[in-house]
Amino acid sequence: MSILVIVESPTKAKTITKFLGKGYVVKSSFGHVRDLPKSKMGIDIANGFIPDYVVSRDKTKVVKELKTAAKKAKDILFASDEDREGEAISWHLAHILDILPKDAKRITFHEITKHAIEEALKHPRPLDLKLVDAQQARRVLDRLVGYELSPFLWRKVAKGLSAGRVQSVAVRLIVEREREIENFKTEEYWTILGLFEKEQIFEAKLHVLDGKKLDKMDLATKDQVDAILTKLNGARYTIGSVEEKPTKRFPAPPFTTSTLQQDANNRLGFSSKQTMRLAQQLYEGVELGSAGSVGLITYMRTDSVNLAEKFLTEAKNIITTDFGDKYTLTTPRNYKNKSKNAQEAHEAIRPTDPAQTPDMVKPFLDKNQFRLYELIWQRAVATQMAAAEILSKTIEINTDKNCSFRASGQTIAFDGFLKLYPDRAKENILPTLKVDEPINCTELKPEQHFTEPPARYSDATLVKVLEEYGIGRPSTYAPTLATIEDRGYVERDEKKKLKPKEIALVVNDLLVEHFPQIVDYQFTAQMEENLDAIARGEKDWQPIIATFYEPFKANLKEKDATLDKKEITESTTDEVCDKCAKPMIIKMGRFGKFMACSGYPDCKNIKSINKDGTIAAVEPELTNEVCEKCGAPMVKKMGRFGPFLSCSTYPKCKGIKNIEKKTDLVCPECNTGQIIEKRSKRGKIFYACNRYPECKYALWDKPTGEKCPTCQKPLVYGTKGTTKCSDKECSYKPE
Repeated sequence: MSILVIVESPTKAKTITKFLGKGYVVKSSFGHVRDLPKSKMGIDIANGFIPDYVVSRDKTKVVKELKTAAKKAKDILFASDEDREGEAISWHLAHILDILPKDAKRITFHEITKHAIEEALKHPRPLDLKLVDAQQARRVLDRLVGYELSPFLWRKVAKGLSAGRVQSVAVRLIVEREREIENFKTEEYWTILGLFEKEQIFEAKLHVLDGKKLDKMDLATKDQVDAILTKLNGARYTIGSVEEKPTKRFPAPPFTTSTLQQDANNRLGFSSKQTMRLAQQLYEGVELGSAGSVGLITYMRTDSVNLAEKFLTEAKNIITTDFGDKYTLTTPRNYKNKSKNAQEAHEAIRPTDPAQTPDMVKPFLDKNQFRLYELIWQRAVATQMAAAEILSKTIEINTDKNCSFRASGQTIAFDGFLKLYPDRAKENILPTLKVDEPINCTELKPEQHFTEPPARYSDATLVKVLEEYGIGRPSTYAPTLATIEDRGYVERDEKKKLKPKEIALVVNDLLVEHFPQIVDYQFTAQMEENLDAIARGEKDWQPIIATFYEPFKANLKEKDATLDKKEITESTTDEVCDKCAKPMIIKMGRFGKFMACSGYPDCKNIKSINKDGTIAAVEPELTNEVCEKCGAPMVKKMGRFGPFLSCSTYPKCKGIKNIEKKTDLVCPECNTGQIIEKRSKRGKIFYACNRYPECKYALWDKPTGEKCPTCQKPLVYGTKGTTKCSDKECSYKPE
């Protein structure tokens, strides 16, 4: 008889099988085999919030196969992931196989390698019920909030809405940032740059006026600037001081889940969901030719920045071989965990074998797998490289008019880790100058500026602020962002930033006013701390749930009885219904505001409201387009995502057609079609060839209409008005 090893993923099962002998059979549970029922609450609130788990219909076949395999096995090992979710999966599996938690044999590993699997097999342990309780508490808590608050939103706002303990806080952050942007008052300010000449032309900024240091907003008008320029006319300039200061720049710690999502978003443009999906693939195993399925990175859900001694030794050897002794550390560099819940036994995200360089595995990975692996490999290896040595220089230039200019520059004396993992450090070389030396000012350049509002959240900045507040954990960041987008609360703007939809503003205001605890940052963070304390065995889970639920339920009952949907979602207008002459009112639906007749249900007349608040045209606009289904003329109508073409015989014929928003750019792939603006199923804007599906060329970023001078691919708009090549492998950098 064989030993049965159960994991949660078929890919992981395939990779592990390679390391085990003939005496083992590896099976996958394909995720959770039991969960709370979808059709009812599934929690016995009166008897200590006991969950009623059921085997979902789509898992009955898997459960049957696992039970059959278990009967034939001489022993069973549960080898799901080493976090709370993984522990819960093993606990559920033990339950359906009639194995007591104390008798269950659990093995864990943070990388899928031969060494790690062999070590895990030597040290099986019982199930950790503390971790199971923490996962169960989170699941019960989220079910209570979602199952009770979501229907409340259906009754009081619109059907199909959802609320969640973490998702609603994330929506609040996005809504409050949007209002900051809307309420931001732009202010004018000026700077004066001097162009100075000594072996080269370099810039220095006016920073002292009449003996007083200038703050950013001190020069507020052109009149002030003109007066200063007049004052400086004919001024003499001399070097007041030259200060050189050597500094060291150290590499950032290896990746945690949070920092991986942030860096992958900033450097590669990946969403949190995309990053975690790719990381899961690299962790569970990728086919590397004759080597078979190989796990390339360690476990990707972690708060820890620890690195194994084995990796430190291997990384040092690679650095010495590839870069030389001067880039190598004499003793390993260790990092301190910031998260108090990070377990010292766990590791940061790193390559399982640094000898598997990105170039070596590139032929076996798809483009995005390679880019993420390269990022992880470079970051981890760079942590063990020498610090970069930066020489900063500051030059003060005095005038005989009681004004001073300042120039700041830096040179990289030794690139150190920057050679492998470059950051934004750029050289700005200043000339060699001596104190009291006269210098020529060739030009004074006044520059007008305007203050800018804070930027909308990107995946990276939202994950960062959630982590700073202590909201969510490594396993929840990506699902939270995906959920608020899937549920229609946010959309992506042209820069892929998170913009709240109208419904998000209404729901957020309702929750903030009437359920402040649910969307309170400190309360949500404290609940995460409580879940961590349960995982550490410091608290019991049921009292924590009870303390939250009882006041929550009482408040919910009160608000359900006192709040009126019309007061929340309706407002009056001066419009009169063109069908029955009754007043028209503005209502709120799941996808935003619309105008409806107050005589509903007797009169069902409705009108769309444009994004600028104006009423959409009542009569559909006739076009020259012909319906492809029936040949009738098509009319222009307004839908959820803007105008579209519809058959004029609707509802008899339901033919529709997108209105192409052209960019006047020929598709670079087929050289026949034209690049047009489109929307994904979630409403996200992208740009693609209008010959789809014959041509599948597509871009997420908006094309500028120009081609890259290096590779001839389209240039696209980047952040803050910048441009970049649409091919991320291209080396082109605009000046």
